[in-house]
Amino acid sequence: MSNFVYMFDDSNSEKKELLGGKGANLAEMTRIGLPVPYGFTISTDACKSYYDFGKSIHEEMEFQVLEALKILENKTGKQLGDPSNPLLVSVRSGAVHSMPGMMDTVLNLGLNDKTVEGMSKLTKNPRFAYDSYRRFIQMFSDVVFKVDGFYFEQYLEDVRKSKGYHSDPEMTAEDWKEIIVGYKGIVKKHAKRPFPESPKEQLFLSISAVFDSWNNQRAIVYRRLQKIPDHLGTAVNIQSMVFGNMSNTSGTGVAFTRNPSTGESKIYGEYLINAQGEDVVAGVRTPQPIATLQDDMPEVYQQFLETCKLLEKHYRDMQDIEFTVERGELFILQTRNGKRTAQAAIRIAVELVEEQVISKKEAILRVDPDQLNQLLHRRIDDSYERRQLAKGLPASPGAATGHVVFDADEAERFADDGKKVILVRPETTPDDIHGMVASQATITSRGGMTSHAAVVARGMGKACICGCDSIKIDLKIKQFRVGDTVVKQGDIVTIDGSSGDIMLGEIPMIEPQLSSEFQVLLKWADEMRELDVRANADNPEDAKKALEYGAGGIGLCRTEHMFMDAHRIPIVQEMILAETYEERNEALVKLLPLQQEDFEGIFEAMQGHPVTIRLLDPPLHEFLPDKEELLVQVTKLQLEDLNSEELRRKEQLLRKVRQLEESNPMLGHRGCRLGIIYPEIYVMQIKSIFYAMLRSIEKGIDVNPEIMIPLIGHVNELKELRQLVIDTGQQVMEETGVECDYLIGTMIEVPRAALTADQIAQEADFFSFGTNDLTQTTLGYSRDDAESKFLQTYLENKILSDNPFATLDQEGVGKLIDIGVKLGRKTKPRLKTGICGEHGGEKSSIKFCNDVGLDYVSCSPYRVPLARLAAAQANINKVKKQSEFQAQL
Repeated sequence: MSNFVYMFDDSNSEKKELLGGKGANLAEMTRIGLPVPYGFTISTDACKSYYDFGKSIHEEMEFQVLEALKILENKTGKQLGDPSNPLLVSVRSGAVHSMPGMMDTVLNLGLNDKTVEGMSKLTKNPRFAYDSYRRFIQMFSDVVFKVDGFYFEQYLEDVRKSKGYHSDPEMTAEDWKEIIVGYKGIVKKHAKRPFPESPKEQLFLSISAVFDSWNNQRAIVYRRLQKIPDHLGTAVNIQSMVFGNMSNTSGTGVAFTRNPSTGESKIYGEYLINAQGEDVVAGVRTPQPIATLQDDMPEVYQQFLETCKLLEKHYRDMQDIEFTVERGELFILQTRNGKRTAQAAIRIAVELVEEQVISKKEAILRVDPDQLNQLLHRRIDDSYERRQLAKGLPASPGAATGHVVFDADEAERFADDGKKVILVRPETTPDDIHGMVASQATITSRGGMTSHAAVVARGMGKACICGCDSIKIDLKIKQFRVGDTVVKQGDIVTIDGSSGDIMLGEIPMIEPQLSSEFQVLLKWADEMRELDVRANADNPEDAKKALEYGAGGIGLCRTEHMFMDAHRIPIVQEMILAETYEERNEALVKLLPLQQEDFEGIFEAMQGHPVTIRLLDPPLHEFLPDKEELLVQVTKLQLEDLNSEELRRKEQLLRKVRQLEESNPMLGHRGCRLGIIYPEIYVMQIKSIFYAMLRSIEKGIDVNPEIMIPLIGHVNELKELRQLVIDTGQQVMEETGVECDYLIGTMIEVPRAALTADQIAQEADFFSFGTNDLTQTTLGYSRDDAESKFLQTYLENKILSDNPFATLDQEGVGKLIDIGVKLGRKTKPRLKTGICGEHGGEKSSIKFCNDVGLDYVSCSPYRVPLARLAAAQANINKVKKQSEFQAQL
């Protein structure tokens, strides 16, 4: 018989996969003696069983829940449904990984028309009891019956206005009784059933709702974003209630043991006096900073500080704590490792090492490499005058500019059209997650620093401003007003999530600077990684940026990008349009000094670090205008003047475009094939490299060039072009009288090259795996067609687990890389190998490269810090696994 239910004091606090993150933490906190309201957890196994039994709670599970309920009743001295001394419980979801998409909490479960009278007598506070009951009806109906909370809020507001009240605290017990009757009418109308009076029915309906929420749309979206497996399921936590809305000596709050935005070692959070449950994060009332609790309840504040220290010491990490104060008594409802910005994650990790709480290796493993992109976002240029339109709470750092939208679906539509948007809402809910993903930033008029919008935005690394109550939002006509200023949907605003400022229009941004803690962490990472990290850079500016971010060289310089300059394109087109070798050579002579100048700048920037230079790769037609556009232009010119010189030139271009047009350009006349048919193009490039090398040497600059031949599929291709490089280089060295060292290698990007790597290695000094094209040629996918036509469906239907152009396909493409490395090193044991596709900046792909023994990865300059950290993590985990394996022998 399976065990589906565990009390908080069972010895299972380490079993996070079984109890979920929340359940495991509640058990652990109970074990270490914290004041945790007692309860039990229904396991993730129960969730799986629920789905196995056709989304139903079977008899065995029901029996175990009722047995656990008896234990809870005995422990508290209260009974669920007892009018004289009722037990009230909360029902919360609790997945293994924290998931904003899961079911919202149900509080005060167990209240009905009889138990509310018992609560009223026991507390001698009828207003409190009936307020709790109306909250429960709304929460339960929203979460379990899916009755939109809007109906309840609208009804409450109408009643409040009719009585001349301005806020909920003015409502009396009799007022709440009236509201309860109205709420039950709303339930009957929209749920097509009466509100359940039986507490046990309430309990089991809530448990089913938690299990159902595992597969709701927002949970599925979040799991896909965070790459959380679908099979884990969620646990359910049933916990006895404590009340923060019982009096002015009661309250509820959320706090972090360190600042989740900056990492500062100081308690950070918010609370509300005489409030319950989700009020702090729901954005209904603007909460108070946690520091003011010292004035309101000094003894509770001191106890809370000591509890924070105990929890952080026990868990050895920054904690996110939910607490309630009931009539001056502190209760800890939850603790978990707190979500944090990248800036905070780095500072906390480094400071915990300095405080001798964790090791350097643990600090490196604590920071998610993907988070580092947050630190490389731009910020507002302070030299420009800020005209502040409004100011809110700086909930998530960073800056953004975009078109204002007021709806999550519209945010997604705007983003699909290529527009940058900023989502503006009174507050966000988990249903808005897709809009937040599509937006550059989020603004809310309500809520605090721990509201849904703030927490989700920080997790995504996006700017966010909350609690900006000076903006008056009208969702119907899609605009907000600040004083006399009206901002309509589509208007552009700029926000600074670090200061809370909102400004009209677009303001220039500047590049970010890395913190001292960031530099320290990356220094530790460099000490612990085996993989070298290079950058893809095609010009001196990118080369300098790569070096600034810690690159060990350039792993890919795409020489065709040097042709894309507006001043050079006409010369390139002149070369392509040439009918004879002599005409083509005239254009090449013009291009040579331009490329030489670029290479000199790159060599100077890299100061002796290796520079891998790929000779021209794409098909020639890519340098010519679009055929359809040319047809339109030619047609217009023919109508205007049949004898014009412009018409003659355009017709010539059109003929050449048609001549060069290919059925499948990716597999056509490009790369080494172009160099073999038109060797003079490669000769020009090779000469420009050697002239740049020799000129740099004369200036006293160290150079370390690696010349890479693209798209090799047969050793004979490389043999011919290798000789071309050697002969051309020798000619230049004899001409200048200067000798220099260099390597000649190839890019492995077609399967045949990987499968015959032992032969190709005979002619290569290094291999660089071009994983972008290797993915296309291995899977048989055209990237553009796949991503626009079927790839998203494949991901949604789990045909593929990841986008293979973003995350390396280790079973297919990875196997070819592994074969290529082994065969290549069989021929040349010291053969240098690396990858230079976009996968070089993706953490799981970097781990794969480390595990198969590559020498380096190469990625965008802006992803170099990420790659350095990911490479260190990969090596730490590899060494750890090897040690564990040795220990088992």
